[in-house]
Amino acid sequence: MLTKKQRDLLLYIHEKMSGDDVPPSFEEMKEALGLKSKSGIHRLITGLVERGYIERLPHRARALEIKRLPEGFRPKDEDRSAVADLSREIAATQQAALLSQVMEVPLCGRIAAGTPIEAIRDEGESVQVPPGFIGRGDHYALTVDGDSMIKAGIFDQDTVIIQRCETAENGAIVVALVDDQDVTLKRLRRAGSKIVLEPENDDYEPRVLEQERVKIQGRLAGLLRSYH
Repeated sequence: MLTKKQRDLLLYIHEKMSGDDVPPSFEEMKEALGLKSKSGIHRLITGLVERGYIERLPHRARALEIKRLPEGFRPKDEDRSAVADLSREIAATQQAALLSQVMEVPLCGRIAAGTPIEAIRDEGESVQVPPGFIGRGDHYALTVDGDSMIKAGIFDQDTVIIQRCETAENGAIVVALVDDQDVTLKRLRRAGSKIVLEPENDDYEPRVLEQERVKIQGRLAGLLRSYH
């Protein structure tokens, strides 16, 4: 991890060398970074050398060669220097590695966050989730239809990731099957021998049901949202 000054100096040197391959002078570096003395530049360069970002070339005054650019830095399209091309290759490799870890979760249809509706299964469809987004266990995805969970941050047309389970703790947001017919997304509460399915919207009333009428089919594990 580079300090801000190290990163700033590295990018300044790269910018200056991308035109004619000639490193800036220590005086120019000092002025560019707003330092009071050249000794600060010497320390920064030494740190960059130790971290493998810069190499000092022997037998040449102030000769430097940039070996790699900072993590996350995207060279300009017109920057065709060798180190910029290397940076692009590294970024492409990292992106490919990340994509290879992406998980696919089956999309099992729509679920009501409002008046219960029957879930419609979309055979063959799936959604991709990033690595580490969900934990262990069997998961599936549902598209939210309705606004009864908006105070929990779940909005109409969001995609929720559900961990398949048959029980859930009090207060969990669950997929509940009511009377073996209606599927809904609500917060689970237990009140004595009753099950309460609570919305997160004051415009909707909780549903108080006998336990045998409710089957838990999963608990909320994550949420995906697209901004259009």
